[in-house]
Amino acid sequence: MSFTEHCNEIFNQAIRDYHIKDDVNTPINNPYDRDSIENRLYLKCWIDTVQWHFEDIIRDPHIDPVEALNLKRRIDRSNQDRTDLVEQIDSYFRQQFSDVKPNADATINTESPAWAIDRLSILALKIYHMREQVERTDVAEEHIRKCQEKLNVLAEQQIDLGTAIDQLLEDIQEGRKYMKVYRQMKMYNDPSTNPVLYSNKQ
Repeated sequence: MSFTEHCNEIFNQAIRDYHIKDDVNTPINNPYDRDSIENRLYLKCWIDTVQWHFEDIIRDPHIDPVEALNLKRRIDRSNQDRTDLVEQIDSYFRQQFSDVKPNADATINTESPAWAIDRLSILALKIYHMREQVERTDVAEEHIRKCQEKLNVLAEQQIDLGTAIDQLLEDIQEGRKYMKVYRQMKMYNDPSTNPVLYSNKQ
């Protein structure tokens, strides 16, 4: 089994586990050892799944404005957690490849392995929810047909992205590519760099 096939298994498990209760307030019950990459992958997809449903809820045209503001702040925290977790996964890969000496002609990739895996997690969610649309019985055949076409494209994307990630990891292992990770440095969450936040402290 390739690394990304293993990722997809864990992502699908996290998505299924979330949908047992299908409630954004459900506490996570991560089945993997805290120090394992599987734990980080499960947590990554759980965060993505909860945020997927946050994004659904906040688009309710009848949502109470106070509730919407509270939800927006939860989304902001979730985004920061997601970014932090991607960086943890990249740290895992840096450790994995720490003994590899890149070739003299090694090149850098456009994104780190963990940010590509971030997209793989989101794809698993898109596939799950598009399949839900295909299986609906309360809509016209045209809706189902269009959603099936989209589902087919998403499935193809998943294969292509998984293949690209596995190839990238192999290239890093063999010294053909090298890792260089830039931290996200999001300024709007930092009270020392967001003008609205640091101005209010004065």
